[in-house]
Amino acid sequence: RFVGKNGACNVAHKNIREQGRFLQDVFTTLVDLKWPHTLLIFTMSFLCSWLLFGMVWWLIAFAHGDLDHSTRLQRDPGQGAAGAPASFVPCVTSIHSFTSAFLFSIEVQVTIGFGGRMVTEECPAAILVLIVQNIVGLVINAIMLGCIFMKTSQAHRRAETLIFSKHAVIALREGKLCFMLRVGDLRKSMIISATIRMQVVKKTASLEGEVVPLNQIDIQMENPVGGNSIFLVSPLIIYHVIDKNSPLYDISPLNLHHHEDLEIIVILEGVVETTGITTQARTSYLADEILWGQRFVPIVAEEDGRYSVDYSKFGNTVKVPTPSCTARQLEEDKSIM
Repeated sequence: RFVGKNGACNVAHKNIREQGRFLQDVFTTLVDLKWPHTLLIFTMSFLCSWLLFGMVWWLIAFAHGDLDHSTRLQRDPGQGAAGAPASFVPCVTSIHSFTSAFLFSIEVQVTIGFGGRMVTEECPAAILVLIVQNIVGLVINAIMLGCIFMKTSQAHRRAETLIFSKHAVIALREGKLCFMLRVGDLRKSMIISATIRMQVVKKTASLEGEVVPLNQIDIQMENPVGGNSIFLVSPLIIYHVIDKNSPLYDISPLNLHHHEDLEIIVILEGVVETTGITTQARTSYLADEILWGQRFVPIVAEEDGRYSVDYSKFGNTVKVPTPSCTARQLEEDKSIM
């Protein structure tokens, strides 16, 4: 199948030569990654920046002679009561090894500020590095936190509570054969400006012999409120009238299951009321998931002055009298009569 029941597209992208295009949109690439990869990049981005600037702080201290001075003070703590060593001002106080430089790098970037180490006025280069590291830290924070936020609020998470009936049905409605399915929303927060559309995907061949493996054909659909927009406050039955313009016009219950390449895709789109993010839910129906001569049972009833929806019967159907012929034959019979 082209689209799974959960909405995932069964398509594998291979031999992509222009991999650099993904790096041109780093943020979207990070959001699309799986959680373990995202958390690994999140951790490594901070750790690498701390190590990089820790090395820079260690080089500044080494070039200025802070490490030698700290070593002398550790060996002779009493030195400096009167003399040159006492007047020595380091670029960064209390840095005497790479470990202390690494700890100072963490303090600068995450603004912990324990107070044991600080930048002095002695080295303009140290002040410049301090400014650069703060800017880099803010950029990393903005990108990674934005990425984490987008992953936790992705639109497909909201689509998990938009459900479709497991089976679709074909039965008479207003004297015409109709393809019907049921759609519902489990949350109380609504989907604003919800629209729904259907497509038939099947393998076709043109008159010139060109084979189209995934030919997508839009099919006209109807719903209780008319048009493609729906007010999804309660489960609705969406239906498509099988007329002469329908790809299902010549399908009967006898040959339905012989159409192995037939797949009907349903796409529901709308804006999440609480977040304003556009979401999309998808599903599909193969020939063996279409029930001929059945109808969905009612699931909405009035209880205590309000409407109650029983989702335990969401996909239940009952048999109804339905002609065992194609829509074309049904229309021809009506014209003869």
